Amino acid sequence: MGELHLEIIVDRMKREFNVDAAIGEPQVAYRETIRKDGVEAEGKFIRQTGGRGQYGHVWLRLSQNEQGKGFEFINSIKGGVVPSEYITPVRKGVEEALNNGVIAGYPVVDVKVELYDGSYHDVDSSELAFGIAGSMAVQAGVKSANPVILEPIMKIVAVTPENYMGDVIGDLNSKEAESNQWKILPLELRKLLLLYH
Repeated sequence: MGELHLEIIVDRMKREFNVDAAIGEPQVAYRETIRKDGVEAEGKFIRQTGGRGQYGHVWLRLSQNEQGKGFEFINSIKGGVVPSEYITPVRKGVEEALNNGVIAGYPVVDVKVELYDGSYHDVDSSELAFGIAGSMAVQAGVKSANPVILEPIMKIVAVTPENYMGDVIGDLNSKEAESNQWKILPLELRKLLLLYH
């Protein structure tokens, strides 16, 4: 869809449905990930405010996940060092922290996070405290796991007349395109393509 298409649709929305649309420059959907396996990080959240305090303590192990697999949470707690009712808040805290990456604030993808240790307090532990502890641990872990920014990659097919091929290749290469295959189509197929474009 081109810019003209967008302008026409926005104009129709205003005229026909009385809807004002906020239009801005397109933004690149960057993502972040890690490049180091087995990184261990501790998150400890302790607050004492006179009454009941807040206490949450977790140890996480971060590893790379396969490309495209996204986020995976592994609960390896043994012996109840972190009670089961606090596992879900830890996971939620980790997910929230991964939505705001450590390099530039882009979502962190393709990461395995294993909760393997921690501690709790009988009175002061809460879901909130364990969520914050999980968030703190994953942020520290990502920072020490060689974080990188991923740029989106598009696969394109460019069809052009033979006499413009050099210009098109040069333009694509100036945009850091990776060219896998260049073909000159048979004359019959080129004529057919010209009929439909």
